[in-house]
Amino acid sequence: MDKSKVYFTDFRVPVGTSILAKMKKLFIKAGFKNIDMENQFVAIKMHFGELGNMAFLRPNYAKVVADVVKEQGGIPFLTDCNTLYPGSRKHALEHMDCANINGFNTVTTGCQIIIGDGLKGTDDIEVPVKNGEYCKTAKIGRAIMDADVFISLAHFKGHEMTGFGGAVKNIGMGCGSRAGKMEQHSSGKVAVDMEKCRGCQVCAKHCGSNAITYENKKAIINKDICKGCGRCIGACPFDAIHNDQWDAGDLLDKKMAEYAQAVVQDRPCFHINMIMDVSPNCDCHGENDAPILPNLGIACSFDPVALDQACVDICQKAEPIRNSQLGDNMADPHHHDHGDHWLNNNPNVHWKETLEHGEKIGMGTRDYELIVMK
Repeated sequence: MDKSKVYFTDFRVPVGTSILAKMKKLFIKAGFKNIDMENQFVAIKMHFGELGNMAFLRPNYAKVVADVVKEQGGIPFLTDCNTLYPGSRKHALEHMDCANINGFNTVTTGCQIIIGDGLKGTDDIEVPVKNGEYCKTAKIGRAIMDADVFISLAHFKGHEMTGFGGAVKNIGMGCGSRAGKMEQHSSGKVAVDMEKCRGCQVCAKHCGSNAITYENKKAIINKDICKGCGRCIGACPFDAIHNDQWDAGDLLDKKMAEYAQAVVQDRPCFHINMIMDVSPNCDCHGENDAPILPNLGIACSFDPVALDQACVDICQKAEPIRNSQLGDNMADPHHHDHGDHWLNNNPNVHWKETLEHGEKIGMGTRDYELIVMK
């Protein structure tokens, strides 16, 4: 496979020039306008941020993308899928409220917002995964798969389970329905917090496999029957049901790459990473610690694997910020220096497997040409 082109620019601008204008110029230079968008539905996948988190991308950046799509005759919409865990984005109504509170609406973004997997995270479609080894099909939010063109707008940051979060994670994990997220994170089974369970039986009414019974007014889930659809998680009004098998190893990385493959295969795609506010952990947290690295720039490509690899390499060359989780770890005399910012930030993670497997299944290549725009 030939080298993929990755376009990059830093955040430096002269007085009187907007970073948003520079961002648009980068897209155009990268060939964004070569995509046929006339009368096409264009999904712009991004993370709206958990309530309390301040590291997520501002809606201003989304508007730049949406405006260029409209210039091309496309019909853009912002999208994300519901979360697997209890929080402020567990179902579509909460998710839309969260997005609005964090500044995302039709005025600030110039387009509509659609939650990709529907009201309760169950509106998905099974998509065959080309060259899939662990997931022969992927459960992807239906609205995302209904789009004609797909664009990933990702906040590039650290992550406590996958090392870093970039294009592949934004696409693979982010576009999975609740059942899809369960499949990536574990074997797709759930557990009940008996202290929180009120015996209201709402979960049983929504169960897709009749796996829930009650003993002493507490829900009991038969894991031999449970299909891992995740409906009970979204239905429980007391957040008493959760996924109890979070695989933070190479299997998670590989499944995530395969889910991303399902989303991007067989349709026009473009991918953007913003290397800024590089928090040590995911934007799914209801808080964010200080950035571990400086604001480095904007990168984009038609190849998500090459894009993430380039951003990883750019970050690895940067000097860690001393007053940060990464900086504290490096200053600790007992810390083992892995020679790797992502492992030094969260020592128990795997991250290379995401890109290696993405390349293996034909989603892209780690071999890239970096084209820098001043």
